[in-house]
Amino acid sequence: MLKKITFLFLSFSYLVFSQIVTGAENGSEYLSKLKGKNVALVVNQSSLVNDEHLVDYLLNQQINVVKIFAPEHGFRGKADAGQHLKNAVDAQTGLPIVSLYGKHKKPTPNDLKNIDVLVFDIQDVGVRFYTYLSTLHYIMESASESHISVIVLDRPNPNGGRVDGEVLNLKYKSFVGMHPVPILYGMTIGEYALMINGEGWLKGHRKANLQVVHLGNYTHTTPYSLPVKPSPNLPNDLSIYLYPSLAFFEGTPLSAGRGTTNQFQLYGSPYYKKTAFTFKPISREGAKYPKYKNKRCYGVDLRNKKISLLDGINLNYILDAYRNYRFKKKFFLKNRFIDKLSGSSLLRKQILAGKSSKQIKQSWQKGLKRFRMVREKYLIYP
Repeated sequence: MLKKITFLFLSFSYLVFSQIVTGAENGSEYLSKLKGKNVALVVNQSSLVNDEHLVDYLLNQQINVVKIFAPEHGFRGKADAGQHLKNAVDAQTGLPIVSLYGKHKKPTPNDLKNIDVLVFDIQDVGVRFYTYLSTLHYIMESASESHISVIVLDRPNPNGGRVDGEVLNLKYKSFVGMHPVPILYGMTIGEYALMINGEGWLKGHRKANLQVVHLGNYTHTTPYSLPVKPSPNLPNDLSIYLYPSLAFFEGTPLSAGRGTTNQFQLYGSPYYKKTAFTFKPISREGAKYPKYKNKRCYGVDLRNKKISLLDGINLNYILDAYRNYRFKKKFFLKNRFIDKLSGSSLLRKQILAGKSSKQIKQSWQKGLKRFRMVREKYLIYP
């Protein structure tokens, strides 16, 4: 399938044409393994086979799909971040939908009763605190406990081979970070699944019966523009690129644009220094209750930022926000969510101590060196 990809690089724009074949499109590698089996799918709005949803594609191939598992944001990908979702029934197919972001995040033995194969096909963005990684972990763990095979249909990482950020200290393990990896880990979702299995990160060091259906014509330096939003607040390539740098604001009083149409492409607050650029968050799909709803915010507009997959995390944004926020003693939320996002309490303490971006990044290097050695073992693509 020919895909047109727009990719902004350094100071200029150009078009790249690439014949990337997603795992879902590579049906010859997995359809035969689903024939005659009871199949459950872990999918959302990104689970497309060309222009057809994977659910419909498999049903049209006479595959016995019996259940859908839905991650954060739901099967259709429209729910707010963190919004708990209820089980439901898909109106189009009549299939039961089990929420993995409601009463429980890990499938129960009853959820998996009479299922032979779990197929995971969700678009990742290559960022540690993007919760689909945690859903993948729990799917693999439950499947290993119930002796069910798992097939991961691989998809490109729109953040390419970018590897940067503090490696998670497991004392700060949570649903927004379960593994000792940096914020940007430079792997596809299939490679990441192999790493979960190979490093013994599942409970009891279990191993899932795992198959990864490979991508065609892909490298970690291949630019890739997503055909659909991977979640409600990542609307375009730029937001996906800036997300690992701007998500730190989720642990502060500042807004990163939720409630606007430019999520993760700006930041600010009514209590940031007065600037010519302003924005006003409102209630909208994917952000019913945004920070500073209906209030004028001052801040920084990043919509003209150029994309380079050679860049790492940009700490200048959060350092600038701290310098220009009116109430510095209240810059970090009391729940210390910033620590879960960054991977430990170190970043918060470094900012409070007045460390520079260069000094902070230097403190990441030993962990990144060790991670790259682990990462290398599981890379499928050059």
